[in-house]
Amino acid sequence: MKIKSLFVSAQEKNAGALFISMGMMEILKRNLHRVAFFRPIIYKTDQRDGDISFILERYNLDMEYEDTYGFDIQYVEDMIALKRTDELINQLITKFKRLEDKYDFVLCEGIRRSFLPHTLGFDLNILIAQNLGSAYINIINAKEINVQEIYDNILIENENSTCQGCTHFATFVNRLDDAKYEELQKKLQGYGLSVYLLKEIAELNMPTIEDIMEGLGAKPLILGDEDHTRVIRQVKVGALTLDNFLDHIEEDDLVIVPADRSDIILGMLGALYSNAYPNISGIVFPFNMQAHPNIQKLVLGLDGFKVPVLSVETDTYRTARNLVKVRARLRVGSERKIALSLGLFNSSVDIKAIEQKIANTVSTVMTPMMFEYKLFEMARSNKKKIILPESSDERILRAAEIVLRRGVADIILLGREEELRANYLRLGLDLSRATCIDHNNSELSREFVDTFYEMRKAKGLSYQAAEDTMSKENYFATMMVHLGYADGMVSGAIHSTGDTIRPALQIIKTTPEVSVVSSVFFMCLKNKVLVYGDCAVNQDPDAQTLADIAIASAKTALAFSIVPKVAMLSYSTGESGSGVDVDKVREATRIVKERNPDLPIEGPIQYDAAIDKSVAMTKLPNSKVAGEASVFIFPDLNTGNNTYKAVQRSSDAIAIGPILQGLNKPINDLSRGCLVSDIVNTIAITAIQAGQNS
Repeated sequence: MKIKSLFVSAQEKNAGALFISMGMMEILKRNLHRVAFFRPIIYKTDQRDGDISFILERYNLDMEYEDTYGFDIQYVEDMIALKRTDELINQLITKFKRLEDKYDFVLCEGIRRSFLPHTLGFDLNILIAQNLGSAYINIINAKEINVQEIYDNILIENENSTCQGCTHFATFVNRLDDAKYEELQKKLQGYGLSVYLLKEIAELNMPTIEDIMEGLGAKPLILGDEDHTRVIRQVKVGALTLDNFLDHIEEDDLVIVPADRSDIILGMLGALYSNAYPNISGIVFPFNMQAHPNIQKLVLGLDGFKVPVLSVETDTYRTARNLVKVRARLRVGSERKIALSLGLFNSSVDIKAIEQKIANTVSTVMTPMMFEYKLFEMARSNKKKIILPESSDERILRAAEIVLRRGVADIILLGREEELRANYLRLGLDLSRATCIDHNNSELSREFVDTFYEMRKAKGLSYQAAEDTMSKENYFATMMVHLGYADGMVSGAIHSTGDTIRPALQIIKTTPEVSVVSSVFFMCLKNKVLVYGDCAVNQDPDAQTLADIAIASAKTALAFSIVPKVAMLSYSTGESGSGVDVDKVREATRIVKERNPDLPIEGPIQYDAAIDKSVAMTKLPNSKVAGEASVFIFPDLNTGNNTYKAVQRSSDAIAIGPILQGLNKPINDLSRGCLVSDIVNTIAITAIQAGQNS
């Protein structure tokens, strides 16, 4: 019988149950369409459970909150006290089975043992998992115990679960320091059950500005949209003179200072804009005070001021004591911490082994989230170097950090390292793992100029013109890809499509199979992903060009695990219409069939006949493509661009692209209105294309 549920159980406080649940949910959502989350026991029914809320929102689960839990602790204690444990278990089974029948898979998360009655003579989590038929995942917090105790706990917990009739799925040992990690690896050699070791990452346990605001009830005086996720490494009290206080500030400090200490406040502002001092993460004013109006005016007038300022009711001493008690939480909006968590999970866990162990149900459904996860996993499994020439754009920096933290690709940024570092630190980002290259002062410049001159001198290019051209970011970055210093490039956040494609045509050039560069969009609908081409580059392609676009689009689809069935779109289907436009599509279809006889293709065909099986049965009943098309080729840019935008806006589809195709090496274009998530997806796709070219 196939496993249809997993049960995640953490016995100790701060063991990381939500962290493991998130990692497992990533795997499940990548492979299955409908996944449910269920907590048999929560703390209180009149208080919204944090883990449930996080999973529901993060993964956009198709569930009502009331369906995600069984009962609260008080009800459980009452049932156990009345010796009605079997009745309790039966009630939980009933609730669980409703989910199991409705969904492809159910991920369960137990409640910490310390929340349960001390008189309980058995492990309720194991009992529940046993009766739900769930494979069991246990988590051990290694923070406060030595290696021998960790090892003993692994053996005890695993023996306990298997003796109780549970199927052991995996053990996660979390929060290990380097020494414990190395020693435990040696002790576990030859151990028969699956055990995954995860190192402690200090930042995951550091509170953010959002945690401070919630924990202290702090009011924001200055707070940007992106400031909520800034981490706090240490808390400092500004009680010294400015001269001495500057010696004590460190990177990512939260500084408590009375609002009337204008000297300290001005000193911290100076430190923020000075390369000689660290960047603090925030300022807290006690007593609900505000700075002097002139100081406020000075601060608000500073261009690009990026440090949040909060106020609290308590005095300095109580504020400092309260801050120690603030607990770091993983929140849906904490993209930086989420990226760091998933990067740790993916680098520590054998994803393929887990996927193989979960004998999941076969599904042809592909949701946007499943497709996105698949992109990340494909890119991560064959990591490539992607160059981003537009490092002055904040969106690019934020996307680069997410890509690095999730281990999707290695990143190269163009620009002066000192300026880049100052910019990303001012934004509260960590891009220390990115490679920074100053294209205006690079030792590669002479090689690039010589290469470009040799490539273009026959067309009348002078050496001086080659030098001028190579000083431009996109040309320099494209040459890096051409000569193998980078594997792919993503640009277009602040440059036009022409500025991105022109260097690629001059340097990278097209593949032998096609004569033009074209583009596709991945259209992620509710339960399928379609490929639309060309909606961004070729304005009015002739039949030969249209055939090239179709062949390239089918190849792109196949590269991303989409079985290509190509529909050559027109305003008529089959032999029903005539005219110049229809004849062009008919001729393009003939060319494709001649060049690729094994490629399923139909044309000319109308959109409804291509996508709707019932329409196809009427118009083209014997077609192997009609009603099942996955690749849609539009006859011109006007039709394609309007159609993709209409589908995107009217059906809430996610459009990923444009993705350029037909080049010898991957160069991809962004929309100037792109979001951070668009950039992340495009980087992942570029990395995958680079992996397939290598």
